[in-house]
Amino acid sequence: MQEVVTPPSPEQQELYWYLHYHMGWVDKEFQPTGEHTGKRLRPVFCLLACEACGGSWKQAIPAAAAVELLHNFSLIHDDIEDGDRTRRGRPTVWSLWGLPQALNAGDALYALAHLALLRLTEQAVPAETVTAAMRLFNQTCLQLTQGQFLDISFEERGDVTPQAYLSMIAGKTAALLAASCKLGALVANAPESRQEHIQAFGHHLGLAFQIQDDILGIWGDPKETGKPVGSDILRHKKTLPILHGLGQSEQLGSLLTKSEITTQEAAQAAQMLQEIGSRDWAEDQAREQTELALSALDAGDCPATLALQDLALELLGRVR
Repeated sequence: MQEVVTPPSPEQQELYWYLHYHMGWVDKEFQPTGEHTGKRLRPVFCLLACEACGGSWKQAIPAAAAVELLHNFSLIHDDIEDGDRTRRGRPTVWSLWGLPQALNAGDALYALAHLALLRLTEQAVPAETVTAAMRLFNQTCLQLTQGQFLDISFEERGDVTPQAYLSMIAGKTAALLAASCKLGALVANAPESRQEHIQAFGHHLGLAFQIQDDILGIWGDPKETGKPVGSDILRHKKTLPILHGLGQSEQLGSLLTKSEITTQEAAQAAQMLQEIGSRDWAEDQAREQTELALSALDAGDCPATLALQDLALELLGRVR
């Protein structure tokens, strides 16, 4: 990734410092650091999927770099759209250097992600495979954008159902994890049926991952998540536990639909959601999606899947 995110000229150095900052490689003074690089889950799944399908993980490195750069492009834009001033426990790009330059930074990462993927040609990956990978990559970009559009629109709507929410996160979150897995299978030249199964594994795991994020967005420890208690409630997010709770309690609905929610009211809403069973219900949904993911992986009959299985189960119990 650092090879790809290299300034082409001294005049562009500052733009690339913004990218290095967002990626967690430098601090806001542009001094080297390695403490805020994120989970790097998507590239790990890409490389593990390649190995699981009988390929060499080294050959898939350009695809792994591409999915992580694309993910980070979406995060820069998400922070702008959501007005988030912190990510991974430190200021966001837009809050430090302004909206216009943050948009430029996000757009640059989008382009660099595509250039990273084209480096598959340097790994002796056939041209037709690179074309298929690029097609999947662009379809995924569109799904991400569509999912983010729905996520924002849901904040102003009162008719959002849990099923509509699952459709939204299928684009916003699950699409890129599914694509990461399929890209690994593509590079490994796996049979089409195996590619489909490992893509389904990534899809269901992506849904489980987002549902777990929803749980942490309400009940997560701020020291672990880097976000305030009840952060999704404060931002009027229509996450899965909240949608469940809205269908169970009119009192909760009155509280959550207030134009301004205080920190104390957010804590009260979180307690109410727990008491009416919304947290337990959401945890059940996350477990169900994880089980569907593991079933899809089994159906793919890949040569080596133990690492993928272990990582899937580890994500279910994460705290940040």
